[in-house]
Amino acid sequence: MDPRVSVSAVSSWRQPFDADRALWDRLGVDRVGLSLRKCEEHGLEAAAQATADDGRSVSNFVECGWLDLHDPASWQATTERWHAAIDAFAGFAPWSLVLTTGAAWQLAWDDAAAALAEATASVRAHAVANGVSVALENTGSLRVDLSFVHRLADAVDLAAMLDTGVTAELSSCWAERGIDELLHDSRIVHVQLSDFVVGSLATPDRAVPGDGDIPLRRLLRALDRAGYAGAYEIEMVGPRIEDEGYERAIARAMLAVDALLAE
Repeated sequence: MDPRVSVSAVSSWRQPFDADRALWDRLGVDRVGLSLRKCEEHGLEAAAQATADDGRSVSNFVECGWLDLHDPASWQATTERWHAAIDAFAGFAPWSLVLTTGAAWQLAWDDAAAALAEATASVRAHAVANGVSVALENTGSLRVDLSFVHRLADAVDLAAMLDTGVTAELSSCWAERGIDELLHDSRIVHVQLSDFVVGSLATPDRAVPGDGDIPLRRLLRALDRAGYAGAYEIEMVGPRIEDEGYERAIARAMLAVDALLAE
């Protein structure tokens, strides 16, 4: 298996942390994207020790919750969780703290960016001090409850404003204008991939790579030409994955992504 392949705990979304570990053991998964939600449920320090005992590397944390940028009084409780994750897993650095920007639909875009800069200032500094990158993720435009950034181009611009990295969530930007050129941006430090079957009106409804219509081969070649050296993370969620079962879906995805990278 190509060492750049990582498996996200989101791909087994309903399983707890220990069930994920057992699944990863069976599939021979060496590199993982951890869910902050699941690690908190297990206990952050215990999760860090278990991950070290298993000998796995950590590419990122996801499911980190999100800010309500309309409500500054709520920011501290959210950012304290991110500080705790950085502290507990500092020994696994470098990894990426993957964040959506949070809700801001009542704000103008630039005002939302300014609010995000203020809300995350201490987290960004703490991450840098511990060798961790904050990576802002582009999010599907239906999820305004999660983000005000729905294009990869806007994620890149916002990252430049805040001096962070970018997570390119390919399932949310694969049809974006100029995507091949955008994937050359040096701020991209993490890539999440899955597939999508054109015609589906459900969300989320991600598919195993190769089962759908996203031009993954072309997109990964663009990243390769750009010299991207980070993780290619399998992040699948939705009814197709639930119906097939996590283990079979993840096993097929690992083989598919490994084959794409071999090209």
